[in-house]
Amino acid sequence: MIKQNLGSAPSLRLYRKESTTKALTTEQQEIINLKKDKNAILLCHNYQIEPIQQVADYVGDSLGLARQAASTDADIIIFCGVHFMAETAKILNPSKTVLLPDLDAGCSLSDSCPADQLADYKAKNPDLFVVAYVNCSAAVKALSDVICTSGNAVQIVNQVPENREILFVPDQNLGQWVIGQTGRKMRLWPGSCYAHVLFTQESIERCRLEYPKAPVVAHPECVQTVRDLADKVCSTEKMVNFCKDHSSDTFIILTESGMMHRLTRELPDKTFIAGPTGNCACNDCRFMKTNTVENLLECLRSSSPEITMDAQIIEKSRLPIEKMLEWSS
Repeated sequence: MIKQNLGSAPSLRLYRKESTTKALTTEQQEIINLKKDKNAILLCHNYQIEPIQQVADYVGDSLGLARQAASTDADIIIFCGVHFMAETAKILNPSKTVLLPDLDAGCSLSDSCPADQLADYKAKNPDLFVVAYVNCSAAVKALSDVICTSGNAVQIVNQVPENREILFVPDQNLGQWVIGQTGRKMRLWPGSCYAHVLFTQESIERCRLEYPKAPVVAHPECVQTVRDLADKVCSTEKMVNFCKDHSSDTFIILTESGMMHRLTRELPDKTFIAGPTGNCACNDCRFMKTNTVENLLECLRSSSPEITMDAQIIEKSRLPIEKMLEWSS
């Protein structure tokens, strides 16, 4: 349930568990039936819309999704997220059919680090150890030494040999936070998530004035001035655990608004306030929202669009992903 506070713009959006559970729609039920008929698994990122989360086999962050993709015995993987996530599933399962409901589900972070530019930078700096945030293309992964997610970035960086200089791509804000957590000097690629940088110090301070006792929980892709206001900075998966274990019944959440659905579903006795931006009460990623129940259903019916990749890219990009899974096990 969403409750909007009226007043000066932007109004705040409060999310609470619905008192009654809505029945699945005809389209949602058909999705469930088709998954069973085709031995398909639906992997869903935390930022997807609620009706998709409701029919998913697994809802989680990038690290959890990668682990699920690596271990599944399904014949078909349907990925409700963005393109680089579906690519990661294909890299880990080259013989399986991997589907993405909308091939235009891109990522501003991934776009900020073109593979040819990274290749040129590496050629000029051949001794760098490249740690790549999973929010990048398969071609960038193929140029990297190890992959990380927001959930394990600190753990991964701490395992890089101390005599190696690190280049962290593509998120400068996550990289900056990791530097603060590890004390490790790194070169940072100048990329950022267009959605997370919309949170501002002013908008969060206003939110805190209205809810002074509510802990602020921020994703590390936020800018430093916003992270500095947070009581906890962590990945979306760790947000669930933090809010579960904390005594507060109300939290201000600074990440994409789709996360509110999972939080209210798993923590029904708590209230979550979607962190406002400077001009909006919520923060929706336009790329995540390209997936809909309608195009998901059509994707299952037609078994398309399918993720296809060059075999050489799959082979080269799989190695740093497997290293990540090994280092974070």
